[in-house]
Amino acid sequence: MRNNRIFVKLTEEALSLDECYEFVRDEGCGGLAFFVGTVRNRTEEKEVLKLEFSAYDPMAVKEMSLIAVQAVEKFGVHRLALHHTKGVLAIGEVPVIVAVSSAHREAAFKACQYAIDTLKKTVPIWKKEYFEDGEVWVNAHP
Repeated sequence: MRNNRIFVKLTEEALSLDECYEFVRDEGCGGLAFFVGTVRNRTEEKEVLKLEFSAYDPMAVKEMSLIAVQAVEKFGVHRLALHHTKGVLAIGEVPVIVAVSSAHREAAFKACQYAIDTLKKTVPIWKKEYFEDGEVWVNAHP
């Protein structure tokens, strides 16, 4: 989904912070907020080798679009990009980016946090962690 205020993307390609920045930047906006999630090398004292993300694409895109619309309306921000990748990612790679522009920083920060927190709770994207001694699917939705 992409229009003049919202850019939602679910892809198997590497995500681009530059693409998100170019979408949200605007001369009328003094506040830009970004969240970039990266694959970390440890979880619960175990060394992580890689992660794998999978999704139910139609529902994931629908939910991500709903989150973006809600964040724009609730916080009155100018633009919002919400991107997530699928597939196998190595340590340090980027599975998720949230980018927000607003006239002022407070709204940008709040919308950014709302978008990532809600995505983690509601969007049907699943994560599998790989370790030296096996792998486990992580339930992202408590």
